[in-house]
Amino acid sequence: MAKKPPLVPTHLLIGLIIAAVAVAGGGSGEGELDYKKLSGIIIPGFASTQLRAWSILDCPFSPLDFNPLDLVWLDTTKLLSAVNCWLKCMLLDPYNQTDHPDCKSRPDSGLSGITELDPGYITGPLSSVWKEWIKWCIEFGIEANAIMAVPYDWRLSPSMLEERDLYFHKLKLTFETAYKLRGGPSLVFAHSLGNHVFRYFLEWLKLEIAPKHYIQWLDQHIHAYFAVGAPLLGATETVEATLSGFTFGLPISEGTARLMFNSFSSSLWMMPFSKYCRSNSNYWKHFSGARHVGNHTYHCEDKEFQSNFSGWPTNLINIEIPSTRGFDAYPSITEIPQSNLSSMECGIPTQLSFSAREMSDGTFFKAIEDYDPDSKRLLYQLEKSYINDPVLNPLTPWDRPPIKNVFCIYGTDSKTKVGYYFAPSGKPYPDNWIITDIIYEFEGSLYSRSGNLIEGNPGATSGDETVPYNSLAWCKSWLGPKVNITRAPQSEHDGTDVQIELNVEHHHDEDVVANMTRSPKVKYITYYEDSESLPGKRTAVWELDKANHRNIVRSPVLMRELWLEMWHDVHPDAKSKFVTKAKRGPLRDDDCYWDYGKARCAWAEYCEYRYVFGDVHLGQSCRLKSTSTNQLLNYL
Repeated sequence: MAKKPPLVPTHLLIGLIIAAVAVAGGGSGEGELDYKKLSGIIIPGFASTQLRAWSILDCPFSPLDFNPLDLVWLDTTKLLSAVNCWLKCMLLDPYNQTDHPDCKSRPDSGLSGITELDPGYITGPLSSVWKEWIKWCIEFGIEANAIMAVPYDWRLSPSMLEERDLYFHKLKLTFETAYKLRGGPSLVFAHSLGNHVFRYFLEWLKLEIAPKHYIQWLDQHIHAYFAVGAPLLGATETVEATLSGFTFGLPISEGTARLMFNSFSSSLWMMPFSKYCRSNSNYWKHFSGARHVGNHTYHCEDKEFQSNFSGWPTNLINIEIPSTRGFDAYPSITEIPQSNLSSMECGIPTQLSFSAREMSDGTFFKAIEDYDPDSKRLLYQLEKSYINDPVLNPLTPWDRPPIKNVFCIYGTDSKTKVGYYFAPSGKPYPDNWIITDIIYEFEGSLYSRSGNLIEGNPGATSGDETVPYNSLAWCKSWLGPKVNITRAPQSEHDGTDVQIELNVEHHHDEDVVANMTRSPKVKYITYYEDSESLPGKRTAVWELDKANHRNIVRSPVLMRELWLEMWHDVHPDAKSKFVTKAKRGPLRDDDCYWDYGKARCAWAEYCEYRYVFGDVHLGQSCRLKSTSTNQLLNYL
């Protein structure tokens, strides 16, 4: 039997998620914002939205067909029984991004489209994305019209999202509808690729709204932006998915996964890029040495050529180019018996290395054009949908968005891929490349797959298993010259292990690292906060130890911190700009547990033993005290 909801009064709890920040600057004396008027808008990440069939497709040799509104992404039953039919509904034309002639798919709408990708007794929990987030909202009394999801077809490039679905027009209307419905601005929660979608929206909005009204529109409609697991400089696993395939844990071959992934124009949206190269149509053209690329002027700082690896830990790709060219390098299935691969096997291959800049500007794809059939298609999409995009080249660094409150949240200290070694496999496309070695970052060092130490430029720590640290931590460049740093345990604590550094110097575009001790058995959360450098604006970076990229949106620690930030900000007696980190106690019944060593409920100040019929163990009978509301005053 599930525990009862927390005993904190509902009028204090309505806003767990949607009111994570309610008064810009905390208790700074500014006018308060009614948290009941706030809305929450969720922008999901890559492959985190259901796709449904919009066709009738008869699948031969299978009892399962596709009918309109049938689940495509993700229906593992049909994937297993009719993989060829399923692929027809998933694949897009690699050049014009049209659907397969026999089947088309479109994104689902609403919250149901992002909670569980493959609902079911077994598959549901395994494919859960935002379900726990929504459950927290419901548990704390959030109204149904206060949370809105804006799913999108994650297979498309940003320009195609607008061209085919008018997605950014609809997103603008969503903000304006939320404002009229609730009477206040929204809080944006974006995860992974959803952060790139939001960035493109902000740039697209500049072309839709008169310049003098742009900031006014943002202030009126967006109060805070929570960038969760944002690959701000790209993600290395995109390289793996492009060349050898990434299955996402699905029962398909890597070659099939590669074929599918490379048919999506979005496959390049998270391609790693240099932090030293930018595109601007007006500003950069005044610099000497700038070169025009499509509608933009592309310029790299001198650091790009003076330093190694484009600001990344190492070269992204080290690849052996075969000695033969053309179809001998990637024979088709029908050509294999006639192909003589001995020249490839006996020839001396050439190993080439490519940096993040050479990935994002097309140099890499041009270099392997004669050896891989996908390179021409990818180069076409790279130039059309990214480099020459009239709104924005997304493969350039992102400055702090002009929003009042920005919170950048990500996981750290997990083993993360940062580089690859590829070689020809001798097999036909799409299996013509194999990974011979992988470079990982972990604990401030670089290692090969075999465990050998690799030279390079490792960061202070490692990433979140999917996105490298340097890409996640780019948002630290948004902090000002003086930063307050706090490190505290993620679990409930009494404050004895909290460390604080005030006014730490921070140089623009450089990392700022906490010079603090840590216990090897404790998971910490480190806060970097700045409320002084930009008047009326706050910027914060939260680093969660061992938080996985795909699971961070389900983290109870993240939910708790958002709730406490809200509680602090809406309270008229709040004394500081950000919520205090001095102590963390239980907030929900689920946070209470039985301490077998002391033979009582742990956290006696907050929790008590209170049996309810249906409890099956002691910990389940530990619940918040009815006086726990007063404990919240400790967070002011």
